[in-house]
Amino acid sequence: MRIFKIAFVTMVFSFCFFAASSYGADVAKIGVVNFQDILEKSDAGKMATAEINKSGKEMEASLKTKGEEIDAIQKKLEREALVMSKEMREEKEREIRISINDFKTLKNKYMADFKQHEARLVRDIQKEVLEIVEEMGKKEGFLIIFEKREAGVLYSPDTIDITDRLIQQYNTIFSKKASKKK
Repeated sequence: MRIFKIAFVTMVFSFCFFAASSYGADVAKIGVVNFQDILEKSDAGKMATAEINKSGKEMEASLKTKGEEIDAIQKKLEREALVMSKEMREEKEREIRISINDFKTLKNKYMADFKQHEARLVRDIQKEVLEIVEEMGKKEGFLIIFEKREAGVLYSPDTIDITDRLIQQYNTIFSKKASKKK
């Protein structure tokens, strides 16, 4: 009888162990991606940064030229103000005020265009990276992949950071696209 009880208990424990393990889930695979690193380190991010800097410098140079023109007109007015008639001086001052307002308007337009251009480039990169992340997540069996800054991740071990692998895949895809365009 005692052997029967031991065999029964062993059989119940074995059944419970195997039944529980068959219903148990796999280990959750979680990944973290740092999009800022992708912008800084990937080929597409470097190219976008260079393009943004180039357009920013062009806008800055244009504004600087316009500002120097206004300064030159003001200095000329100051020099010639004593020999000008009152009406002529008022007309030149009005032209300077109009030029300053045009300068401010141009500066605001450039800033809006710059921000819009930057946002478009970043959005394009995000879209491409998202496609790669989805593919990587499906292929490698990730349960969830977070963006480090947007998700509010304050700490994550380096073992779950897949940013470098993502950058490598993105660089490969980007170089293929770039060679097709040429």
